[in-house]
Amino acid sequence: MTLTEALNEQLKDETFKKEYEALEPEYEIISSLIDARKSNNVTQKQLSEATGIAQSDISKIENGSANPTLKLLQRLAEGLNMSLKVEFVPKSSAVVR
Repeated sequence: MTLTEALNEQLKDETFKKEYEALEPEYEIISSLIDARKSNNVTQKQLSEATGIAQSDISKIENGSANPTLKLLQRLAEGLNMSLKVEFVPKSSAVVR
């Protein structure tokens, strides 16, 4: 069984599904930051140097142990020569990609 299949199976449980959906925005931010950094071929250290944000703090954000502010996310986006976009979108069923 793949990870996606296992997750889809667990999402059938309403309690698990609610917890998963509650954490989804955090995972999206983490994933977006990592993807943006990697697509620009930038290391955490290089991003730290460009933003003045400690590499350890960037690591904490990327591993989910920090709760960054919008201002901090804006600094990270600027350091990656990107813009930060925050959206409100209609709720839908959890779909594993």
